[in-house]
Amino acid sequence: MKIFVLLTQLGILLTFPALGQTGRAIPVVVKNHRTYITIKTGGLTISDILLDTGLVYDGLMLFDPAYRDSLDMTSAIKVQIGGAGGGQASNAIMIDPAEFSVGEAKMVNHRIIILLGEKSFGSNGITGYSVFGHYITEFDNDKNTMTLYDPDSFEVDDSWTVIPLYFKDNNIPWLDASLATGKEMPVSLSMYIDFAAGDEILLLEKPDQKFILPEEMREVYLGTGLSGDIYGKTGMISKLVIGPFELKNINASFAEARVRSKQKDADAVLGNECLRRFNLIFDYQDKKLYLKPNSHFYQ
Repeated sequence: MKIFVLLTQLGILLTFPALGQTGRAIPVVVKNHRTYITIKTGGLTISDILLDTGLVYDGLMLFDPAYRDSLDMTSAIKVQIGGAGGGQASNAIMIDPAEFSVGEAKMVNHRIIILLGEKSFGSNGITGYSVFGHYITEFDNDKNTMTLYDPDSFEVDDSWTVIPLYFKDNNIPWLDASLATGKEMPVSLSMYIDFAAGDEILLLEKPDQKFILPEEMREVYLGTGLSGDIYGKTGMISKLVIGPFELKNINASFAEARVRSKQKDADAVLGNECLRRFNLIFDYQDKKLYLKPNSHFYQ
């Protein structure tokens, strides 16, 4: 049986222990401005799992075909997975149902997808909505920890700044922020958060773009998506404003929207290098992102 799977909302219920207000901190590893965790599944302990807000269904994607030898393949079927890039979708095998754990949180009746190609993404796999979609997820980027809280018992103090989030036709978080590439007045842009992106911000070039391009840019290889390599440019922008926080002289990436992003009407993509300047709390249930500047804020 062969089906085509896009990274869209696939509603699967999650069961988890009641963590309460005082969740347990889980160590994370930060490499190349990206955040990685360790998961357990089928007797395996797998490190370097990239946290990705773009993985919008309950599940885990593994990049090494050899993991098939250590997992129960009874319910496995062949699928194709589309993503960023200008090429073809990736062939994969999907195990459904499956389960894995992150710290003490058990992800039950999820799916595990194992890619069959030779692509390298710099990690052993990715997960996203299994974490962000069902827990209040706090990142202490000074201590490199992630803490998961039960949404029904979580409260936050007033030392945090609230940034409204919104969601469109899938489970990707969006926010509005303003930027200027030069001396012009900042313009408001609609952007989504890509926690797996190492950019500070990536501006999407398209016919109706709202921003102007910097005078000086250079062509670069930006990375590899599930549908192929992505090329673009880098340059400096003068200002990025998120709520009350103003960041100056930001390194930005630029790419064609039709290649880099599958999200309709997106002006930009906010990456983890920018978010690392804050300690963060993602609250998908109440559509809020809490920010608090940390030791990386002025770097």
